[in-house]
Amino acid sequence: MKKLLLTAGLAGGLLAARAQAPVVGTFTVGTTTVTVSALTPNLATVWELVWGPDDFLWATERAGRISRINPATGAVLPLLTIADVTQNTESGLLGLALHPDFAAQPYVYVVYNYTDQGALKEKLVRFTYSASAGTLDAPLVLLGGIGATTTHSGSRLLVLPDRTLLMTTGDAQQQPEAQSRASLNGKILRLNLDGTVPADNPTPGSYLYTFGHRNPQGLVQLANGRLYSSEHGPNNDDEINKIEAGRNYGWPTVEGYCNLPAELAFCAANNVREPLTTWTPTIAPAALQYYDHPAIPGWRGSLLVAALGGSRLVQLPLDAAGQAITARNEFLTGFGRLRSLCVSPQGRVYVGTSNRDGRGTPAPADDRILVLENLAYMPTATRNAAAVRFDLFPNPARQQATLRLPAPGAHVTICDLLGRRLREQAVAGLTATLDLSGLPAGSYLVAVATATGTATRPLSVE
Repeated sequence: MKKLLLTAGLAGGLLAARAQAPVVGTFTVGTTTVTVSALTPNLATVWELVWGPDDFLWATERAGRISRINPATGAVLPLLTIADVTQNTESGLLGLALHPDFAAQPYVYVVYNYTDQGALKEKLVRFTYSASAGTLDAPLVLLGGIGATTTHSGSRLLVLPDRTLLMTTGDAQQQPEAQSRASLNGKILRLNLDGTVPADNPTPGSYLYTFGHRNPQGLVQLANGRLYSSEHGPNNDDEINKIEAGRNYGWPTVEGYCNLPAELAFCAANNVREPLTTWTPTIAPAALQYYDHPAIPGWRGSLLVAALGGSRLVQLPLDAAGQAITARNEFLTGFGRLRSLCVSPQGRVYVGTSNRDGRGTPAPADDRILVLENLAYMPTATRNAAAVRFDLFPNPARQQATLRLPAPGAHVTICDLLGRRLREQAVAGLTATLDLSGLPAGSYLVAVATATGTATRPLSVE
């Protein structure tokens, strides 16, 4: 197994070749072949996947474990199993988000269900990450005591660019609560990162951001600021919603569109925002992400939905205004229930299966994290590529080669001549040593990506 050895003492350590992950399938998106690899097996109800600033995946499992996962080797590095998580049917450890200034404020936000005097509740808790110890500690409850049952708990977390945090909650089977502005159930809540109420929330002094939700479990923001959510319907009308501050999303009076007489009257009187699309029969849309990377051109400008009941990945292209979904395309069938999604800066899509959640049929390796990628994709410079210069010596090389980089914070990738990534790693310093021992003699490409662009040089191994 090939590894890229870096001199800077990187947090991620040694990364193995991407090509080592077992391939379990392929599918096409337009003219692009997408390869499906099994990165990490033998997990249990992967609820959340987040790409961290350390270039690791951060994952939650519903029973209470938080881990970092090496995206090249699939190795799981457990950080904490939260003692007071209550896992029962749909309840347990749910969403996770990282502080946007993670290096200076290494805070990890999670939402989970717990038992308080015999009653199931939900809370938002902030932990502090220690990179040196590989632990999470110092739990601080930012918001607790939210009503819960074993179903309809939400909950996805999303940090916005203005340093506020969105948190989805389900109606906890108390349907009228979704319309009550005094209740935290059936809502999307907005908090400051210290747990206080933002001064500019739609309702002064209230966490409420939107209301009238049944069980929203997907939440994503585009670079242009538009927000979208996926929501579970009853036996009909799963929804994809465009989220707008202060709007009412209709539940429980309105299911899906405002298209029945009672719904039309309610929508007109209560400023209800209709969904962009619905599903009947339902597919149970869980995670929601936006894809706009050149690695898979056919997915650019699209929402991606991980479906539980539908056991598929759904692509939903958006129109230019972000107000309409123009098609539905389905992929990744055959792996059972899909619950979590993450898109990496390199354009790979990581998918967590959920076949051990009590409603699926687990395969021997379930639950798994799958990687979807275009192996033929080679990054190209997007700006000022001429300014990216690096030295690579000796060349030809045998056991080792040295990189001298133009600036810290570069990302180094070694590919074969077909463009297949063999290994990659972020480089914290200005030099890196590539360990070439055992690599077959031949020609390779070394790509260096920085904030100013990408440059590629050939490397010959003797």
